[in-house]
Amino acid sequence: MSLYPLLFQPNLHTVVWGGNQLRPYKGLEPSDEPIGESWEVSAVPSSTSIVSNGQWKGCSLIEVINEQPEAILGSKVNEKYQGKLPLLVKFIDAKKDLSIQVHPDDEMAMREHGKMGKSEMWYVIKADKRAHLYAGFKQEITPYEYQKRVEDGSIVEVLADHEVKAGDVFYLPAGRVHAICGGIMLAEVQQSSDVTYRIFDYNRPGMDGKPRELHTQLAAKALDFHVEANYRTEYSEMANKAVQIIDTPYFDVRVTEMSKPFHRNLLKYDSFIITMCIEGDCTIRVRSTYEEILLKQGNSTLIPAAIADYDVIPLHGKTRILDAFIDNMDRSFGQMVTRFLHVSHK
Repeated sequence: MSLYPLLFQPNLHTVVWGGNQLRPYKGLEPSDEPIGESWEVSAVPSSTSIVSNGQWKGCSLIEVINEQPEAILGSKVNEKYQGKLPLLVKFIDAKKDLSIQVHPDDEMAMREHGKMGKSEMWYVIKADKRAHLYAGFKQEITPYEYQKRVEDGSIVEVLADHEVKAGDVFYLPAGRVHAICGGIMLAEVQQSSDVTYRIFDYNRPGMDGKPRELHTQLAAKALDFHVEANYRTEYSEMANKAVQIIDTPYFDVRVTEMSKPFHRNLLKYDSFIITMCIEGDCTIRVRSTYEEILLKQGNSTLIPAAIADYDVIPLHGKTRILDAFIDNMDRSFGQMVTRFLHVSHK
């Protein structure tokens, strides 16, 4: 089958802290159901994306990747991750505070669960006035103090508390304590894992009326107690330019606000591209095949690695997109040349 940008059926998750913004944001009928998460592009077996367009319509993303793993994922991604999509992206609408939580790294997650670890990032789309979130510790504490503060409910007193606005970015490497709080809608890019350790959940019941499970002891093993000077990711916004906001071993994320057609040739990264449409509808046109899709606000596409040379065309004045992929470029030769030139000019 010929390759094309994949669109997906809605994959909405009802949770106790969810709101009612995601359905209208995605162009769906509003509902009073507390939708907290839209799993936009997922190959997690417990909640896999289903293709909604083209020849693979109705197929699961896992099935599609299994047909052409190298062409879709990229040869290096396919080799490293053994034919599995290594990223999961979501839109999240928090009407109420999420639990205080932490995620394990690859080593711990594999040891304890046979799964990938979970580092993630947040891009704030909308935030109510004085909305805030927790990311990291604001002061050094010991594992013993952690245990006592979880028991007496005072754990939030030692967390770094950040007031947020649209466009703010936070990177949450595995081990960093965090929580999204009420009044925030954001885009999340993460490793493809559903392992979360709840530390504290305000003693509230879940959707079934029973207390939600806590993972205090596992979280204690996963936590990084180191205190950072700044947990917010700083970047400069520029119109009609792809601005890198996150560059990690797990994913590279760029944001682009454009008011005119924008060419993206990402073939050199040898990776699939996940594009989330944050604002304004657009057309994506593949240069090698002339295949086109309409990507609406609040929706996402996976562009196979083999055709990652395309144009993004805003349809209503401007559009804002978030791109997530794996950076497989070999910079060793370029870095060697740079060092040589630097030394020779001394």
